[in-house]
Amino acid sequence: MTDDNLTRSDAQRRAADLRVRTIDVALDLRGAATLDETFFATRSTLAFDATPGAETWVDFLGASVDAVTVNGQARPVAWDGARIRIDGLAETNIVTIEAQGVYSRSGEGLHRFVDPVDDAVYLYTQYEPADARRVYPCFEQPDLKARWRMRVSAPAGWEVLSNGAEVRRDEVDGGVEVEFAETLPISSYITAVAAGPYHRVDSRWTGPEGDVALGVLCRASLAEHLDADEIVDVTRRGLTYFSEAFGVVYPWGKYDQIFVPEYNLGAMENPGLVTFTEAYVFRGASTRAQHEARANTILHEMAHMWFGDLVTMRWWDDLWLKESFADFMGSHASVATGLYPDAWVSFASRRKGWAYEQDQLPTTHPIVADIPDLQAAKLNFDGITYAKGASVLKQLVAYVGEEAFFAGARRYFADHAYGNTTLDDLLRALEQESGRDLRDWSRAWLLTTGMSELSVEHDAGGEAVVVQTDPRPHRVTIGRYRETDGGIQRVDGVGIDLADARTALPQRTDGILVIPNDDDRTYAKVRLDEAATDGLSRSLSTIADPLARSVAWAALWNAVRDGMLDTERYLGIVARHAREESHVGLLADALAHANYAIAHYAHPARRASDAAAWLATAWESLFSAAPGSDAQLVWARTVGVAAAADGGRARELRELLDGEREAPEGLVLDADLRWSWLFALSATGTATAADIDAELVRDDTAKGRTAHRAALAARPDAAIRRAAWTAAWTDESLSNDELDATIAGVRAGGRRDLIAAFDDDYFSRIEAVWRSRSIEIARRLVRGLFPAGDDLTASTRWLEAHADAPAALRRIVIEQRDQLARDLRVQGAQR
Repeated sequence: MTDDNLTRSDAQRRAADLRVRTIDVALDLRGAATLDETFFATRSTLAFDATPGAETWVDFLGASVDAVTVNGQARPVAWDGARIRIDGLAETNIVTIEAQGVYSRSGEGLHRFVDPVDDAVYLYTQYEPADARRVYPCFEQPDLKARWRMRVSAPAGWEVLSNGAEVRRDEVDGGVEVEFAETLPISSYITAVAAGPYHRVDSRWTGPEGDVALGVLCRASLAEHLDADEIVDVTRRGLTYFSEAFGVVYPWGKYDQIFVPEYNLGAMENPGLVTFTEAYVFRGASTRAQHEARANTILHEMAHMWFGDLVTMRWWDDLWLKESFADFMGSHASVATGLYPDAWVSFASRRKGWAYEQDQLPTTHPIVADIPDLQAAKLNFDGITYAKGASVLKQLVAYVGEEAFFAGARRYFADHAYGNTTLDDLLRALEQESGRDLRDWSRAWLLTTGMSELSVEHDAGGEAVVVQTDPRPHRVTIGRYRETDGGIQRVDGVGIDLADARTALPQRTDGILVIPNDDDRTYAKVRLDEAATDGLSRSLSTIADPLARSVAWAALWNAVRDGMLDTERYLGIVARHAREESHVGLLADALAHANYAIAHYAHPARRASDAAAWLATAWESLFSAAPGSDAQLVWARTVGVAAAADGGRARELRELLDGEREAPEGLVLDADLRWSWLFALSATGTATAADIDAELVRDDTAKGRTAHRAALAARPDAAIRRAAWTAAWTDESLSNDELDATIAGVRAGGRRDLIAAFDDDYFSRIEAVWRSRSIEIARRLVRGLFPAGDDLTASTRWLEAHADAPAALRRIVIEQRDQLARDLRVQGAQR
């Protein structure tokens, strides 16, 4: 990486000196379809006020800066690869900078993708937190908002999009020039451009102030798989709901949503041009849980149109001000609009699970984090900022009342529209509407780390005490259940306030199974006593409420992760109850946890037998699942994961893929499922290069090519793994997705014997790669290839010897080391 790390203190000094009015951008992308053209022309004209005589800088990362003009006078170019220095400023300034940008293959900046189906070229931008400077010179910090005017030249016949609506399109040599409407004031990281022969579906939303144009776009070769009607339905419901709930009608004009390839995120909230991973364009079979997840993401990004775009955090310390709210609103709006009434079940299982795991790492941080620079900001898009923050907001809504919460949000938007805020601004608005003092709540939940553990102790007389570690204020429900021959039935829920380490439960618990927080109201790790664990082992699937089942599944999984529940016992519970789990999201999570437990937590001496037994369970469940059901599809995918660790069903899988064995009734062997199974066969040495090449002929698409790359690298041959390892580190032509596929092949099947020799090589490379590659590529390498050996010596030694390494790099190594330490600790706890 270039030395491009912007610090908070530098940003504060620049913001104190400047008042930005407009930024005009002109991009020339007419050569984008010529792949040996790696650069594009870019020009920015920045209009801003400053203190007379002051100096500042404009951010840019690219190939060259060719000309700088300040208030009509040419200046020498003073560019260090990241900052263009400008001095002698007047009170009012017009600065024009002409430069050459670089097309990206890492998903950062202006990404260029070639579709192997038809050789069509597609472009899109991704900037958060600070990659707009890879595409045009700008002030790259969130509190220097501007009105942006975009003008883009591109090949004729292409869709060309930006935040504003298209207002002019003229023919020019080699293509067209498209001009877009000026935006309202926004930060640089949410400006956006996309261009290419995208397939487009148009629609409209009728709001209280008139019609808003809607567009749904994807690559032309995916058009047959784009279920635009469902996406538009979610969009219309969301725009209606949020416009009413927030008291501000959607303010950004048109609303395009574009699904793009090789995307690093789930989605990005660029106003007027929201980008999504094209993984949400389901080219094969898909479950209800996948559709729910997509709807949640659409609503999450839509909530950002207000939380984040209309009102923006001043600096990345308050990243949670937008991400926690959007994460909460994704589930809340899914319920409120009637799209997915049980959306909080998925939130409890998946999002909170992510938060709990992140909060137990040594690098955990408060929801309101200390973010000293951009590298720290890049790594803080994590389970704390998103899911823990959303969990805490869910508690806050219950604490102040939903009506007061949304009234506070409306006040917040009215007071700060198109501006920048901090935590105090939000708390003030909520306090004014609720009448509650939220400072103690903020200190307890937003400014602390870690989580409480909730358990119940019983005495012989049936009296019980709720025990809380790391005490915080909670309003919690203690679920009381009774197990009968018909299963587990809820007796009642006891609502109590917790603040201390021990709180007496007013109801008796003799003969009762107790599940704390069974309505998932608070954010805390649930510890089950042995009676509850035994009861769930026998009857978990009989609990009627899926939210309570979600809490139970999560409690069992946390016990496994903490070495308190034997892995084989957990696998038995999953085998017994997953087949009866009616909520497909809970089913998918339980099966994923079972696969992870075998790979990471099983005793090494029993891992092979555990893997074989688990594959047998998955295989039997696949063939016994209801034909064509979501459960059948989830079990089929699980077979692919399990078969990569055990070759016991290799012959049957090969026969199914070749059509020599009849597939289970209702199961469609679509391309993604076929690649999953073929990857497993490759990892266990039962698929050849010819087999893998033949599958590519069937599916010569973008996903097919990355799957092909992964499967070739997965073959259990030391020379093949070594070649893939070397390519991951040294082949800079690999795109982000191609790199991921290569890493997946290297790690396939958990075959440490094939890659253990590379451990020293890993630690010799990581600091150099961190300094030379983009942070997106570097962090994939550092995380994805971390040595998962049987001791911590190498990582400990590296950390001790590299105390001065970049903090963001050290954070990743510390986290990976901690996860390995947990693996070893839990393995050692197995009976």
